[in-house]
Amino acid sequence: MGWQTVAAVVGGLVVVWVALVAALYVAGRRQDDPASLRDMLRLVPDVLRMCRGLATDPDVPRGVRVRMGLLVGYLLMPIDLVPDFVPVVGYADDAIVVVWALRSVVRAAGPDALDRHWSGTPAGLLAVKRLAGIPS
Repeated sequence: MGWQTVAAVVGGLVVVWVALVAALYVAGRRQDDPASLRDMLRLVPDVLRMCRGLATDPDVPRGVRVRMGLLVGYLLMPIDLVPDFVPVVGYADDAIVVVWALRSVVRAAGPDALDRHWSGTPAGLLAVKRLAGIPS
C-alpha cells in the first residue's frame, strides 16, 4: 500500500512539472521574441549569478538581500524538499522557490534590479521577467 502512494505522488508531481514546462513553452511561443528551450535550460547559472548579485547589492532593500542570500543557500544546499536525484521532479521544487523569490524581489526592489544584475542573454532575461510576472 505504501509504494502505491509514493508512486501516485511521484506520478502527480511529474504531471504537474510537465504541465508547467508546457505552459512556459506555449507562453514563450506567444511572445514576439520567444525564448527557445535551449535558452530556458541555460537560465540556471545566469539566475544564480543574478541572485548572488542581488544578495550583495547595497542599493536593494535589506529584506531582498536576505531573501536572495537564503535562496542561493537553498539552491546550493544538498538537501531539498524533493531530492535532485529524482528524475525530472527533483528540480521542480527549486524552480518553484526561484519563481517565488523573483516575484518577491520585483515587488520590493523593482524590475530594474533584475536588469542591473542579469549577465545572460536578452532572451533569458525576458524569460526570467515572464516568470517574475513583469509584463513585457
